[in-house]
Amino acid sequence: MKWIVAVLGLFVLSDAPAVSDDRPNILWLTSEDNSVDWVGCYGNPNAETPHIDRLAAEGFQYLHCYANAPVCAPSRSTWITGVYALSTGTHPMRSRYLIPHATIKYYPDLLKQAGYFVGNVTKTDYNIGGRPDGDAWDTRKTDWNELSRRQPFFMVINSTKSHESSAFGDINHTTHSPDKVQLALYHPDIPDIRRNYAHYHDQVKKMDADIGQALAELEQSGLSENTIVIYNSDHGGVMPRSKRFLYDSGTHCPLIVRIPEKFKHLRPAEPGAKLDRLVSFIDLTKTWLSLCGAETPAYLQGKVFLGPRAEVRDYHVSFRGRMDERSDNSRAIRDRRFLYIRNYMPYVPWGQHLNYLWTMKATQAWERYDKEGQTDATTGQFFRTKPMEELFDSAADPDNVNNLAGKPEYAHELARLSAALDTWQREYFDAGLLPETEVLQRSEASQKTIYEIVRDPALYDLKGYQRAAALAMQQDPANLPTFYKNLDHADSGIRYWSVLGCFHLQHRAALDFVQIRRRLNDASHHVRAMAAWILYRGGDKPAAQQCWNDLLKNSSYASLEVFNIIDWIGDGHAPYAAAMQACHYDQGDCIVGMKAYFGINGPANDRKKNNARSQ
Repeated sequence: MKWIVAVLGLFVLSDAPAVSDDRPNILWLTSEDNSVDWVGCYGNPNAETPHIDRLAAEGFQYLHCYANAPVCAPSRSTWITGVYALSTGTHPMRSRYLIPHATIKYYPDLLKQAGYFVGNVTKTDYNIGGRPDGDAWDTRKTDWNELSRRQPFFMVINSTKSHESSAFGDINHTTHSPDKVQLALYHPDIPDIRRNYAHYHDQVKKMDADIGQALAELEQSGLSENTIVIYNSDHGGVMPRSKRFLYDSGTHCPLIVRIPEKFKHLRPAEPGAKLDRLVSFIDLTKTWLSLCGAETPAYLQGKVFLGPRAEVRDYHVSFRGRMDERSDNSRAIRDRRFLYIRNYMPYVPWGQHLNYLWTMKATQAWERYDKEGQTDATTGQFFRTKPMEELFDSAADPDNVNNLAGKPEYAHELARLSAALDTWQREYFDAGLLPETEVLQRSEASQKTIYEIVRDPALYDLKGYQRAAALAMQQDPANLPTFYKNLDHADSGIRYWSVLGCFHLQHRAALDFVQIRRRLNDASHHVRAMAAWILYRGGDKPAAQQCWNDLLKNSSYASLEVFNIIDWIGDGHAPYAAAMQACHYDQGDCIVGMKAYFGINGPANDRKKNNARSQ
């Protein structure tokens, strides 16, 4: 009988959580949408964030931490996997594309394998299909008694109080004074913008109270001496031209880490230190796993920035793809001083109307002010189209308003960062070098995930697309013969960049419209849409309109692009209204959002617009 009792005892022990006194608990406190500009310890005298400021005094404040995506779902997709969302194809906002779940674990899976109890309170939003967001977590509530019993634990608590939606609504009754707020240089000094700043300061103060409550509960539980505390936001924001954009205002995030005395061997400096180390959000996942003694699989793309296994980071990369119903495609790479941005769609204005963003009073007021002709070169730039490249000295120009890309004295920095970005794209498999739904077509046809196809040169010629895109962006008429030749290339991606090369040259050289017109029947719907735009600008509006209407009526996979093109042209949507109404291509709520923008009532099977969804 003794051996039976012993065996039963082993089974009981095997079901018990692993408890290890030499491993820390981790409490990860996150907030939504606030850049460093809204936190007192990062230098804003009008910010009221006493709890975060105190945490910084007790811990370590990182001065150069940046989000890989300036919006929540792609940012959190990067966190949960430790793989860039741009590398998995989950970078378009609200897409939910599949990843190979058998290959890529969520980091809580790896923590559980290491004996950690893992919890997440309220926020997931991983933008990944094929697995419920909450599936990886042991608990979705904060129970300090349970956490005390289940050490070591990894607990995420997210505050929603600073979310973009909190900046909506009434801005006329604020506790912060609109007269005292510090406006970014790109914002005009008008009352509604000042009031919206003050209103958001109020909301950030509420968020800080949430952080304070969590810290107080940790202290009351008696667990603080065993617990590393981390605070950061999920990306920047939240006034217009911050969230969703690759400037410092959209990516520069607070990051504070407090390490108790018990684990002082992990401290990078004395408490209260401000650290100049460059940290990228992709690094967070691998670092937390490393601190917990969990497995760090080879597919992880970050670098450990804290502890005995710390690695050096030279550059940080951010990316911008589709933002809800609006198409765009940009990359950014930076070191601690210089920020380089490459705009693959320079014909798209920064400030194209986004239904959700335009809910904010500040955005509405800014647009009105610009339409009245009252903005200047700095405050009106947001509503114009973009240059191919941007370069900013963030140390001297934190608002990123002085583009240095055309200045000879900065040519070396531009070339250095551009080359580093090219290398990064190849090393980490940039899945956004073709239009989103063009890549999706290939994924569906091959029955492989986007993660898999971008790693297969037969399905996604990444290096070829890099070369073709670079050639198109040169805007050199000498490249026209190459573009014409490649309009017949077997790869639709090469054809796409070739037609874009012609598009960029339309006002610099005479185009062969016979060559362009042939592309109206291209197998790629995105090639058709851009060829039609060239013809539209060249005077053949009927051919272009027929092409776009045919694509919309047949619910083409390029439908969203066509909706956007029609808006970018700015000649009205009347010739396309019937085709817009007939279009029911399913790309989340994007088509519905564009129909709402144009005032089009969609067919009965279209999903209702959900303009209040969490972003």
